[in-house]
Amino acid sequence: MHRLTLAQANALIDAAFAKGAELKLKPLTVTVHDPGGHLIACQRQDGASTMRVKLAGGKAAGALALGVSSRKIGDMAVERPHFIASVSRMPDWGMVPAAGGVIVADGTGAVLGAIGVTGDTSDHDEACALAAIEQVGLKALA
Repeated sequence: MHRLTLAQANALIDAAFAKGAELKLKPLTVTVHDPGGHLIACQRQDGASTMRVKLAGGKAAGALALGVSSRKIGDMAVERPHFIASVSRMPDWGMVPAAGGVIVADGTGAVLGAIGVTGDTSDHDEACALAAIEQVGLKALA
């Protein structure tokens, strides 16, 4: 397997929403992308704002573009703001330097894609992404 299937993408979204419900979070939006950053699946909970699709996508695609979680991209933005400002416009989905975008791998560490979650605090968004990856039996590359 070299990429997430649609069934896995939908399972990731369902698991992220379940974690959000457990934590009583604001409405979430979740996108799941293949290793090239192309969208596989997206869902936006009732009440989530329309820009959330791009935000979740920017977290996931940015993680894939730089090979690190969007949390680490946020850290990089503090250390090297000009670099992140420059490269954030390059990927089709942009790049959002805030926690919530996590690379998804199989048991061997091979990258299958990424998940992006947005809607609550960045820490909560990331918690939902990590819980979803664990729930479907895959590995997070944070």
